[in-house]
Amino acid sequence: MPKSKIPLTTAEITALWITYMNCSATICFYKYFQHHLKDDEIKHILEEVLGTCEDTIKSVTSMFEEENFPVPQGFSDRDIDLTVPPLFTDVFALSFIYRAGQIIVSHYATYLAKVAREDIVSFFHTKLKNTSDLYKKSLNLMLSKGIYDRPPKMAYPGSIHFIERQPSLFEAWLGESRPLNAFELSEIFFTIERNCIGIVMLKGFLQVSKDKEVKEYLKQGKKLSEKQITAFNKLLTKDEQFPTYPVAMEVNDTTAPPFSEKLMLFFISASNTVGLTTLSHAATMSMRKDLGVHYGLFITEIMRYSTEGLSLLIKRGWMEQPPQAPDQKKLYEKEGFNE
Repeated sequence: MPKSKIPLTTAEITALWITYMNCSATICFYKYFQHHLKDDEIKHILEEVLGTCEDTIKSVTSMFEEENFPVPQGFSDRDIDLTVPPLFTDVFALSFIYRAGQIIVSHYATYLAKVAREDIVSFFHTKLKNTSDLYKKSLNLMLSKGIYDRPPKMAYPGSIHFIERQPSLFEAWLGESRPLNAFELSEIFFTIERNCIGIVMLKGFLQVSKDKEVKEYLKQGKKLSEKQITAFNKLLTKDEQFPTYPVAMEVNDTTAPPFSEKLMLFFISASNTVGLTTLSHAATMSMRKDLGVHYGLFITEIMRYSTEGLSLLIKRGWMEQPPQAPDQKKLYEKEGFNE
């Protein structure tokens, strides 16, 4: 069957729709940073990632229009105000590009494995390659500026070992008595790093938000991030490891909002989804019971927090509905097939 005659699958619709929504929101932040950045090296990378994002929006719009599929509203220049003073520093702008790169690379890799139509596969394959290259550039710039925090190091093992099947040893391996392994130390580090970057963003949003309910929701998010940082640093200290404190990123003292309340709330809701995914992955990489308990509890808390955010988006009329399949029961009733 010719490509043009093959309808988009639900997986392909999902991949394109989510890509459009997230990209349109991220562009707002990139444009804001571009307007205020003073560091030429950071500005150069930012212009590249902004151009890639804008190209993505054009491509997805074109694909939807060819399918006679409604193009999402997403976000636009109406959601940013470039006339107000800068809220975040240049260092945070680079950290944002780096963190966004991590998320976007993972996003494209995930959906590349779920799509099948030739043009959609080609689109995500190209985007994954381009975004990976840009992520590498942001990482190298962070390294050159001395603001990249490396994960913990450890002494190399002298030889390979196998876990013994004796009940007492097996229990010790899964319990709290053994030291943290490389997998666990790595995931703890990145959990702390993500939340440290998130706190800076939340602090900025809290300074400029004028909506009482949104502000209260942001405060809860900040507390939840702080709670995770404290809990996992406590685990590191208990295990005789150095606690993790990423490079300080400041928020300027302005209270003039550069972003719409809708954009800020959407961004935190999208971050909740990323948090759930990354914590779930961390849980699968961890074999110590105490870590499993921590990850399980935080996943539950984030799910609860995420639900509150979605409710607030809906209450404000800001929640754009994802593509919905027809309600077959209503169709049956319409055709007179009532029982």
